[in-house]
Formats: sequence, C-alpha cells, structure tokens
Amino acid sequence: MSQTELHHLSVAELAAQLRAKQVSATEAAQHFLARAKQHQNLGAFVAIDEDATLAQAKAADALIAAGKGGKLAGVPIAHKDIFVTKDFPTTAASKMLEGYKSPFDATVVRKLADAGVVTLGKLNCDEFAMGGANENSAVAPVGFDAAQPVRNPWNTERVPGGSSGGSAAAVAARLAPAVTGTDTGGSIRQPASFCGITGIKPTYGRASRYGMIAFASSLDQAGPMGRSAEDCALLLSEMCGPDLDRDSTSLDVPAEDFSAQLNDSIEGLRIGIPAEFFGEGLSADVRTAVDAALKEYEKLGAKLVPVSLPRTELSVPVYYILAPAEASSNLSRFDGVKFGHRAAKYEDLNDMYKKTRAEGFGDEVKRRIMIGAYVLSEGYYDAYYLQAQKIRRMIADDFQAAFKDCDVIAGAAAPTTAWAIGGKADPVSNYLADIFTLPASLAGLPGLSLPAGFGDGGMPVGLQLIGNYFGEAKLLNAAHRFQQATDFHLKQPKGI
Repeated sequence: MSQTELHHLSVAELAAQLRAKQVSATEAAQHFLARAKQHQNLGAFVAIDEDATLAQAKAADALIAAGKGGKLAGVPIAHKDIFVTKDFPTTAASKMLEGYKSPFDATVVRKLADAGVVTLGKLNCDEFAMGGANENSAVAPVGFDAAQPVRNPWNTERVPGGSSGGSAAAVAARLAPAVTGTDTGGSIRQPASFCGITGIKPTYGRASRYGMIAFASSLDQAGPMGRSAEDCALLLSEMCGPDLDRDSTSLDVPAEDFSAQLNDSIEGLRIGIPAEFFGEGLSADVRTAVDAALKEYEKLGAKLVPVSLPRTELSVPVYYILAPAEASSNLSRFDGVKFGHRAAKYEDLNDMYKKTRAEGFGDEVKRRIMIGAYVLSEGYYDAYYLQAQKIRRMIADDFQAAFKDCDVIAGAAAPTTAWAIGGKADPVSNYLADIFTLPASLAGLPGLSLPAGFGDGGMPVGLQLIGNYFGEAKLLNAAHRFQQATDFHLKQPKGI
C-alpha cells in the first residue's frame, strides 16, 4: 500500500503493518501530520508539535524493532484537549487555560503511551466540555488566528456535535485513525453519530479521570472514538483499568481485552426498544435509518423486545441541574491565583477574582456556573439538587427493570442529524438534543454509537446501543457484527 493511502487503514490494519515493518511509526506520523495540515480548515486540532510527535514515533520504532511493541505500538492518535499532556499544551478550549502546559500526563494518555501509541496533537472541543455542537470553543484552532467552530467533514456548514467535536471530525476526515474523547452527557456518542464514526462511553469509573479536566465529576468518563467497533475495542482495552491511588472514582475492576469477543454470535441477543426513544421528537429521516438498522439486527439473529424507560424526559432537567452544580464547584479553582489566566488590572483580591473569571470563561461556561451556584444555594438545594439526585436514582432503576427483559437497549443516538452552524442559538434547544444520551450517563451505564445509515442531505445517522454495567464487550460485539454485515462505517465524506 502506498504512503498516500495510509489514512484509509483502520487501527487494526495499520497496527498490523507497523508490526510487520511494512511502514514505520515515523512514516505514519508524518503522513497524518500532513493530513492535519491539509485539512486544517475543519478546525479539528488546537495544538500540534511535530518535534514531539516524531520523537514519540522514533521511540515506537525502536520498540517495534526490539520486538517489544504492544498491539498499538506506533499507531498515531490524537487526544481531546481535556486531557492534560506533558508534551502538548492543554487549554480545555478555554481562554482561562491559554498557554498552560501540564507537568504530567493524564492516566488515559499515559496508559496509551505505555501501549506505544504516538500522539499527533490535541483536539478541539467545547470549552470545558460544555456544549453539544463544538461552537463554544474559545481558542484558535491550528491555522487560525481566532476561535472558530469545528466543522463537520460531511458538510462544513454543519456542526460536528459536541463536546468531542474535534475528535469526531478528525476521525471522519481521516486525520487520525482513532482519538480519545470524553462523555459527560453524550459528548462521545452524539458527535460520533453526527460524523458517521463509532464511539463508546464505558461504565462510569472504568477509565481513570485523573488528569482529565473536570466538568461534572460524577458523570465525566473517557472513551475512544474510531471508525469501527474493532478500533474502539483496541483502544478501550488499553484505556481502562483501576487507578485507585489517583482517582477516587476509579473502579477496582481489572483491565479487559474487549477484542476477545468481537466475533461471537449475536443469535438470540435481546435488543430492548424503549417507546420513549421513538416518540414525536425523533425526526423522520433518523427514524427510517434506525428502523432499517434494527431490521438488520433481526437478520443477524437478534430479537427486538419492547421495554420502557418512563423517566427519559426527566433526564434533561435532572442533568442540567446536577452537571452545572458539579461544574460550579469544579471550576471554582480557576480564579487567577495559582495558574491559568489572571486579569491584568484589578484593585484588590475580590476584584481580581471577578475580572479574571469574567475574562477567562465563555458565555456557556458562565451560564452553567451560575445555574449550578443557584441550585446549590440555601433555600434551593432541597427543591432542586436533592430532588434531581432522587430522580437520577429512579432513572437508573428504570434501566435495571428494562434489563430484566433485554441484553442491550437500542435507539437513535440523537433526535436529528447535524444541524447548521449557528442553527441552535437558544441554549435550551441544544440541551434538548441530548435527550437520548443523557439517561445512560445519569445511570453510569456504557453506551455506544455506531454508523447506521444516512438522513436528509446525506448526513450520517448513529444507532445508540446501551448496555448494563460492565457490558462494554457485549456492546462492541453487537456493533462489530453489524459492521461486518454493513458498510456504513466505511463510508467517508467527499473530498477526504
């Protein structure tokens, strides 16, 4: 295969060529760095350091030459700019952290580095991961002088989804074979759907949150995004595992090879179909694609089972009480005292706090901080925050009741395909677009989005699969078998 075709390879295929020494890690890194430069109009990358990347690639080549490289040795990937990294700046796409460089790597970054992967750079996202369209980034992408929204490679006038929009766009445009993302309320699954790629959020606590800049601590979870379930399984196997000394929310569950069961039969797999995921809010073109995907599963031997998730609609208000409450606490550390942005002129300490935070945070971040402070304030804590926590428990119970009748739950990852940039100026309309991904996040369940067809305007549609706790292998197996029978995951945008 010629050098110009490297970006058409899956992670598994590229890893095999690297092990066979048909291509070097340095050659692969150079190829994808050139791809990133060629398509920088998408705004996917916010930091690239060719010297750092090529130094990592050289080290990977040495590992491979010594016969010590793992499954992913030499494979180039990129990280969402929410994970701190020693070799690249980390901003969380915010002016508040402009120019910040961490003295250590996030655990997820370190674990992947230990597996031999090469980092291409950092990927754009909504500021502090707050958003569903990647229009909230406050830093300039590579090649730009000012902040820009990330553009969907399928139609550059449309959003890629968020908050992991840069991650999804990079995979869809073949700027990286795979990437990391984070999912708080759907920020891996929704952009995966909008960009026609595969992405999985594991069970809460499976992947360490150490070094992942916190938005909502009880919801944030790292996960991989790639073109296929097989690629995601390879990355997820390296990303997961206990990190008990560094992350108090890390689960004491050993790492698992999620590739081992990919080819298992799904004959008799019970797929739960919740009526609440197929109501009035679901657009006709998305419904058509999802229905066709479910019929394909029936052909593969799966059984569709009706289930109910009666509190689905409540997930939106519950999430937008709990997540801002946690954000208001987590973001209090950004005050201009120890690190990050500090206002240039101020009269006293209190004035410095006010001006620093006013200048450093964008509108959406300020909005969520204020909502969070309100629901946690005296007189409102019981009425809002405490009630939301109670309903969150009920939402989790609804899933457990449903899983008595099914193995996985399926529906659309998003109610519509990607909308036009600037098309949802009202924040509430953005929030409502998360209705199908929020329930699994609130329950801490694993969820996956895989390409399932195309809607109006040729825009991708994602099918969401939700599993029970620690059911990642089952989700990846179900997605892989679907992808063996279809080719939606192999389609790519024109001009890429």
